[in-house]
Amino acid sequence: MSANPDAVDAILAQWRREKPDLDLGPMSLIGRLGRCAALIRRRLDAEFERFGLSSWEFDVLATLYRSGTPYCLAPTALFSTLMVTSGTMTHRLKGLEARGWIVREANPGDARSLLVRLTAEGLTQIDAALLAHVENEKRIMAPLPAADQAELDAALARLLAVLEKDGV
Repeated sequence: MSANPDAVDAILAQWRREKPDLDLGPMSLIGRLGRCAALIRRRLDAEFERFGLSSWEFDVLATLYRSGTPYCLAPTALFSTLMVTSGTMTHRLKGLEARGWIVREANPGDARSLLVRLTAEGLTQIDAALLAHVENEKRIMAPLPAADQAELDAALARLLAVLEKDGV
């Protein structure tokens, strides 16, 4: 049981009662990671909504933005970076194009493909949302002391390296 009992502690207590011989260490860690991710996602989504964005719209626009001028990528680069299927990406791009935030244009280096580029309106939209997003992330993490944030970041980086190496 943690010093400040949480929802995961309640689940673990139930499992300890029903299966006292079960090793719950991984369940505790994964449960807390999942619960933190869900609670953080709610706060991030609420901030994106202030800008008329969904989280996936923010992700696509931000990926184009951080690619640098001219804020343009091939759809394959986008869906690989965002870990979605090409069909999902095509659907999402149609929605962003309808909102005037991106255009799909001929690829001068490959006549068989298109490039996705942020429009001026899309750039304005993501620039404003990005500043608010970073401030929101700071607010979310503020209750955790800087040293704890650094320690957690290092531990999660090690976990991510193992998971990515294993192809998960």
